Amino acid sequence: MSQIHREELKVARERAVLVAVEFPDDRLPFDDRMRELDALVSTAGAEVVGHLRQRRRLPSGRSFIGKGKLEELRGLVEIVKASIVIFDHDLTPAQVRNIERETCCKIIDRSELILDIFARRATTHAARLQVEIAQLEYTYPRLRAMWDHLGQVTGGAPVGIGTRGPGEQQLEIDRRLVQRRRKQLRNELNTILRRKEREVASRNEDHFTVGLVGYTNAGKSTLFNRVSDGGGAFANNKLFATLSSRVEKWNIGTGTTVLVSDTVGFIRDLPHHLIASFRSTLEETVHGQLLLLVLDVADATAREQLRIVEETLDSIGAKDQPRVLVLNQVDRLSHPDELLPWLRDYPDAISLSARTGDGIEELESRVLEVVLGPQSELEIEVPLSSNRLVDYLERRTEILDRRYEGDHVFYTVCIGRRQAEQMLARGHGALVDGQPLREAMERLWPTSAWKGDPVRGRDGVLEDTQAGSGGSLES
Repeated sequence: MSQIHREELKVARERAVLVAVEFPDDRLPFDDRMRELDALVSTAGAEVVGHLRQRRRLPSGRSFIGKGKLEELRGLVEIVKASIVIFDHDLTPAQVRNIERETCCKIIDRSELILDIFARRATTHAARLQVEIAQLEYTYPRLRAMWDHLGQVTGGAPVGIGTRGPGEQQLEIDRRLVQRRRKQLRNELNTILRRKEREVASRNEDHFTVGLVGYTNAGKSTLFNRVSDGGGAFANNKLFATLSSRVEKWNIGTGTTVLVSDTVGFIRDLPHHLIASFRSTLEETVHGQLLLLVLDVADATAREQLRIVEETLDSIGAKDQPRVLVLNQVDRLSHPDELLPWLRDYPDAISLSARTGDGIEELESRVLEVVLGPQSELEIEVPLSSNRLVDYLERRTEILDRRYEGDHVFYTVCIGRRQAEQMLARGHGALVDGQPLREAMERLWPTSAWKGDPVRGRDGVLEDTQAGSGGSLES
């Protein structure tokens, strides 16, 4: 191959050789890493025709793999007639250039493969903007290694006195074009981001929001379609099937609804510039009032996936919300006893199958518990003329007793703090034990306690977490 066309970044339908290096400090077993890389390549649409593996203490600065292994790779490429080599690692521009020279084959690293998948999956305008920005962020420092036309351009037209000259290198022109395009896309995306921030802030003021987060292909979209009223999320047994957030209502019982959002999944070594570009999509996660960590418990690498998801959530600023671990796809376990170690380590986890619907009721009860907050049995006096208050109590609370005296009705109800907040928003005529509702709320639920409800943490220990204003009419 006389020339390698680096501008042709399509992976689909190409014959691919996969390369991975095993280092002493790797947390994930090598076979599991290769299985995930196979899934990524399959999602991208390529055909895997060969694997290459090497154990090293440190990567080679020149070609990442050793000299002998590089020669072996060149031979393998020729034997299987591969058109692309995909590394399960990020490579430097110099390493890409050196390997391509030796193998006469296009070289793709892990970040570029994920970007290719994102580019194919992006359907909305915002997602396409985010993917292109991430691609430019990845491409810019690699321009010298990616293009062959680096000769200098003449300073003018081919004719004319005084117009000839060394000009500037094509590389400099390309870099300027990339910078200009990146700035233009960022301005467009910032406009979308500001609008998204306003939407999320307004939504959180009026409603309680629940975010589905987790490793890619953990079953988030299937669970979203199962619980939400509208559904409609694209659910497929492929990595990164969801790139755009989707929000729908979710009726969790007792007339209470929340908004549930389905977001992009996480993965090991997700490119940092991709996370930065998808900030507007992750806004739903960062500002969600409750996070459901959906985990494919039947996957052999589930514990490592959970660690990666929690670290990614911390890195994007989603640290303060209560988290509920959802052990999904229990129907794929070969024996129910395989679930026991998880329930021992995470006693408050919810086990369910989004595909069959088993365990959904338990999940709804847990979400309802968080939404309502601390509950108390109260006697509430409401004027019959306060139609909104009467309607709310009748439809949205558990009424233990009611009696009518004159133009007032006295309710004995089991009510949570967030429900009391919603009552307050519907009028100020209610009295609790002879006190105005606001004063009674301060007495029953002091302001300091409003900042966080005791929610069981990931280790089964009570911990204080941030809680936003509650509400109905959400997802």
